[in-house]
Amino acid sequence: MKKICVVGLGYIGLPTSVMFANHGYHVHGVDVSERVVESLAKGEVHIEEPGIQDLLQSAIEKGTFSVSTSPEEADIFIVAVPSPIRENKTADLTYVEKATESIVPFLRKGNLVILESTVPPRTVEDVMMPVLEKSGLVFGEELYISHSPERVIPGKVTEELVNNDRVVGGINQISSDKTVELYRAFVKGEIHVTDATTAELVKVMENTYRDVNIAFANELAKISERIGVDVWEAIRFANFHPRVNIHTPGPGVGGHCIAVDPWFLVEQEPEQSKIIHLSRTTNDSMPQYTADRVEKILADQSIQHGKVAVFGLSFKANIDDLRESPSHHVIAHLKSKGIEMSIFDPHIKESAYQEQVHSAEEAVKDADLILILTDHNRFKEMDPAVLKGNMRSPMIFDTKNCIERSDWETAGYNVYRLGDSKN
Repeated sequence: MKKICVVGLGYIGLPTSVMFANHGYHVHGVDVSERVVESLAKGEVHIEEPGIQDLLQSAIEKGTFSVSTSPEEADIFIVAVPSPIRENKTADLTYVEKATESIVPFLRKGNLVILESTVPPRTVEDVMMPVLEKSGLVFGEELYISHSPERVIPGKVTEELVNNDRVVGGINQISSDKTVELYRAFVKGEIHVTDATTAELVKVMENTYRDVNIAFANELAKISERIGVDVWEAIRFANFHPRVNIHTPGPGVGGHCIAVDPWFLVEQEPEQSKIIHLSRTTNDSMPQYTADRVEKILADQSIQHGKVAVFGLSFKANIDDLRESPSHHVIAHLKSKGIEMSIFDPHIKESAYQEQVHSAEEAVKDADLILILTDHNRFKEMDPAVLKGNMRSPMIFDTKNCIERSDWETAGYNVYRLGDSKN
């Protein structure tokens, strides 16, 4: 049984680890967080993702998964650590560099090293390979290197790891061939082979496309609010066209990919990425726009010291992932306006804010407005009549087109929706 050492046990590294551990490999997982390592050693996952707990338990029972804070010798090394951006919007590749350095003492002839992290183009060549040179192994002959970025969405990771197509970019053909052979252990989708830099660009392109599309939708929402149109209705009708696929607007763009990756291209080629830069700026402006709309809604109802019940902290529905969530920025803008608030998210177990409460009923107590920032299923199922009894003013502002407007209006609420001035 071949051994894989996976460095980074977060939202990608852990699912990848337990998937391989259930498909014919022994996996040694590595994470710098002792809390994460202790949790996994006890058979408890630290992320909310359907199916991962069962896969972890199965791997532990088979004896094919181990975990620690240090790498071990293996046949294959997978680096799956974060690649965030700094405050100045430049790529922070410190985690990738340190993870690569950590495996160098354990490399031996014939090893395969794979970078799964989403990174700026040329990271394999310009960041990883100079570090891997310290192993003394000949690239492409004694040490094989490739990039194969994850292409999954939180909430469906286990399903998409198996069924989605995958892109593999090796530093030479044999590196690509070995990587394809590895992922064929569980990938049912097609595996497309290219070079490492192209594979890096492909992943960044995919997320940048979505970011630009969302920015277009957000601009349409702002226009619709000025001309008496419901943007959600307009987008739905436009998308009936066979060659149109407009995304949906919202209070901002979050997550570890779409809100981050476009900046990689802006940093590398600022003069050639002006549309990308403008789209990023547009999407980053939406939390301020949302907070301004909240302020106006309260002012229009002559509420000077209102209380807002913020519903949703995670960047996406039905997950516990707070990375780059626009909710953080909306909350910051509301606080700067002196607006009192309570905060509720059924998927966030640990307290992120002192205003955070543990139920919808508690959140709406004496509130003047419910502000929906994440379209969790729990929010779609809320009973407006039950919540109304605890509110000071029955109003709701839905930035995600999450609720059934007629149900809330029938219950006596003033209903507001992002991008909708028709209703």
